[in-house]
Amino acid sequence: MKIEMVSEHASPLARVGGPDAGGQNVHVGALAVALARRGHEVVVLTRRDDAHRPTVVPFAPGVTVEHVPVGPPRRVPKDRLLAYMDDFAAALSRRWLVRPPDVVHAHFWMSGLAALDGARGRGIPVVQTFHALGSVKRRHQGEADTSPASRIHLERRIAREADAIIATCTDEVRELTAYGAPPGRVFVVPCGVDTTCFRPYGPSRARDGRFRIVTFGRLVPRKGVDTIIEALGRTSDAELLIAGGPHRGSLCRDPEVRRLARVAREEHVAGRVTFLGRVAHEDLPSLIRSADVAVSVPWYEPFGIAPVEAMACGVPVIVSAVGGHLDTVLDGVTGLHVPARRPGTLAAQLRRLLADPELRRTLGAAAAERVPGRYTWERIAAETEAVYERLISASAAPVAVADRV
Repeated sequence: MKIEMVSEHASPLARVGGPDAGGQNVHVGALAVALARRGHEVVVLTRRDDAHRPTVVPFAPGVTVEHVPVGPPRRVPKDRLLAYMDDFAAALSRRWLVRPPDVVHAHFWMSGLAALDGARGRGIPVVQTFHALGSVKRRHQGEADTSPASRIHLERRIAREADAIIATCTDEVRELTAYGAPPGRVFVVPCGVDTTCFRPYGPSRARDGRFRIVTFGRLVPRKGVDTIIEALGRTSDAELLIAGGPHRGSLCRDPEVRRLARVAREEHVAGRVTFLGRVAHEDLPSLIRSADVAVSVPWYEPFGIAPVEAMACGVPVIVSAVGGHLDTVLDGVTGLHVPARRPGTLAAQLRRLLADPELRRTLGAAAAERVPGRYTWERIAAETEAVYERLISASAAPVAVADRV
C-alpha cells in the first residue's frame, strides 16, 4: 500500500520532551517504520516549522517525512495551528489530485480536519487517530484548557465523517460514541514499544543506596509530577528522578520546572529530587532499569507510553487509574493503580512497594512478560494494516460489482 500519514504538529523528526513533542511523535515514527517493514510505502506529512529544513527527509527504509509549507516556517504552539488547516487541506488536495495514496491516516484532530477536507471527492479512505480528545481535556483542565473554542465541535464532525477511527484504548471508545462516531467504524489499536530497546536486561544508570523512583515524559501540569513530589514528602529514604522538559542547562528558565522545584521546597524534599532535563529516547532504558519503581500519575491519559516502556524494562509501575492506563497496567499484576491527584494514596502505595522486594520482583516480571505479547510495533502495525485493508476492500467493492455487471 501507499500510505500517507498526516501529523500537522507532531513530526517524527522532532526532539521528544518539549511542550508539544511527546508520545504522538514517537507513535507516528514507529508506526510508519513498522508498516514499511511489512512492505508498504509510507510518507509522513507534517507542517514546515523550520525554514532551513529540507522539504523531503528520508526517515527509514520505506519512510520519508515531507514538510508542507503552510503557515510561518517556525515553531507555532499546536493550539494556534487551526488557522492554517484550510491551507494545509488545500495543499493536500493538490497533492492527492496528482498522487493519490491508497489510504490516509490522520494523527490528532487538526490533522483530521486537513485530511478529510483534502481527500474530499478523491475517493481516498481516511483513518483518524485522535491521540487526545478535547472533551476529556476540557473536563480535567477547565479554564486552563488553551484549545481553540471550536475543538470539540470539530472533533465531533471528524468522528462522524472519518472512514475509520483507531482509538488507542477502550476508555476512548466511550468518548467517541458520545461524539456520534458510528460504532462499526471504531477500532481499538494501542500504541507500541520498541522491545529491542526497552527490555529488562542491559546497562543501568548508576545509583546510590537510596530507593529510586523515576518519572519521565513531557513536563506539563496535567502529567501530575507535582503529585509525585508531594508523595515523596511522605516517603522516606527514596529519591525521585524526573526526566523531561528542556535540556538540563535550560531547566532554570522553564516555568513548569520552576513550579515543580517550588513544590519540592515546600515539601522539604528538594535534596531528594533531581531534574534530569531532556533525556534522549535511546538513553531512557538505562534510566528506567536503575529504578525500583516508575510512576506516571497524570490527570488523564489517552494512552500513556511511559508506563509501558517501564514495564518492558521489567520495572514495576504505579499509575493513575485513567484512560489507557486501565488497559495497559493490570492492577496488582503488572503494577498498581491509584486515583489521580491523590498524593496520600500514592505515598501509601510507594511505601508498600518499596518495603516489599518480592512484590516489586513479581510485578516487574509480569510486566516484562506482558509487553512483548501485546505491545510490539510489529503487532500494532499488523492490526493497523488490517484496518487499512478493510477500508480499501470496502471502497473497491462497488467497482468490482460494476465490473461484473
